[in-house]
Amino acid sequence: MAKQTIFGRIAQLAKANINALIDQAEDPQLMLDQLVRDYTGSIQEAESAIAQTIGNLRLLEDDHREDVENAQEWGRKALAASSKADELRSSGDTAGADKFDALARVALTRQMQSEGEAKSAEPSIASQTEVVERLKTGLQKMREKLGELTAKRNELVARSKTVEAQSTVQDAIKSIDIMDPTSEVSRFEEKIRREEARVRGQEELAASSLDAQFENLEDIGEMTEVEARLAALKAGGSAPKAVTAG
Repeated sequence: MAKQTIFGRIAQLAKANINALIDQAEDPQLMLDQLVRDYTGSIQEAESAIAQTIGNLRLLEDDHREDVENAQEWGRKALAASSKADELRSSGDTAGADKFDALARVALTRQMQSEGEAKSAEPSIASQTEVVERLKTGLQKMREKLGELTAKRNELVARSKTVEAQSTVQDAIKSIDIMDPTSEVSRFEEKIRREEARVRGQEELAASSLDAQFENLEDIGEMTEVEARLAALKAGGSAPKAVTAG
């Protein structure tokens, strides 16, 4: 039951779609923080359970290796006892030969027992090995997912801080925006523009007055010439010649 629970948890966490979870979350950062904590805790539990499973597998392997070595050792003892029995029988010591043949039979029996125990343990070892590999693979996926979660969380935190900083900067810029018609700078600029316009108006008015004065001088010059010609008529009786431009 414990193994099934571990398998289920690993499978569920390893298949989690982070982007989908983020889209569904009201507060993605809080959700990712919680997921990181959940994954970290689950990984620690899984590591402990997998370590125990691996330990059990290693015990099975040790017992299997010991059974194999025992079978080999009993086989060597059986061979040695059988060889001694043959040697004694060839020398005429039948009783001694029978004794060593009996020892050979005992050794062979022990060899068969050890071989049977080793063989019976092999399916369990194979099954446990498969379980351990699956658990290791799942654990590795969980670790990768945790790395993905941590990176996503850090990215969101960084983006959040960037947005906050940008908002602060924009607020600061807005508060000193010289184009803002309500700002003191804008009102001061408008005052200067009006003063500049007033000065231009004065200059234009002054220029108009000067032109008028020159026009009056031209009119006076024409009247003076008229008077001169009239005086010449009275004095000489003939109209004075017009002065041509030099």
